Amino acid sequence: MIDRSGFRPNVGIIVCNHRGEVFWGKRVGHRSWQFPQGGINFDERPLEAMYRELREEVGLLPEHVSVMAWTRGWLRYRLPRNMVRRHVQPVCIGQKQKWFLLRLRADESAFDLNASSKPEFDGWEWRPFWSILPEVIYFKRNVYFQALHALAPFLEDVPGECPRDLIPEQIERRLERVGPTGDRAGNADAR
Repeated sequence: MIDRSGFRPNVGIIVCNHRGEVFWGKRVGHRSWQFPQGGINFDERPLEAMYRELREEVGLLPEHVSVMAWTRGWLRYRLPRNMVRRHVQPVCIGQKQKWFLLRLRADESAFDLNASSKPEFDGWEWRPFWSILPEVIYFKRNVYFQALHALAPFLEDVPGECPRDLIPEQIERRLERVGPTGDRAGNADAR
């Protein structure tokens, strides 16, 4: 499902533990790491897609987590030109995402990276909330920054602003020009 502007609707999922650390997953067959995420099907609302993706990618069920907050509006990123498949119609130029912040309520043993027939991750670890930002692939960094910035205020013991030494240069340049942007989190339109 791709909108008229060429963006595929998607959900991003930040699972945190009681210390405010976040689940950071290593993608199968890659050296890259990311948060769980996935597409929203035509017949799904974002919250439904989030629970489906959570189960498929990390094996967690709704009773294993509590939803703390989500971003309002859509956060968008464009794919690099060489990743856009122009021969496929409709052409997808990027993703628009709603991000969810979840608190793990179960034991870590509830995670099951092999819950689906095509696993997304082959490893994971708990990481301090802001620490992942420099590791995010360059074309997704701004969206990750916006999501973290919007959702950080909902966690105790997590700085509401990204520490300066963790802000990647491309984001720092943008902040100098326009200031932090992105919708604050809420609960009006995700369900």
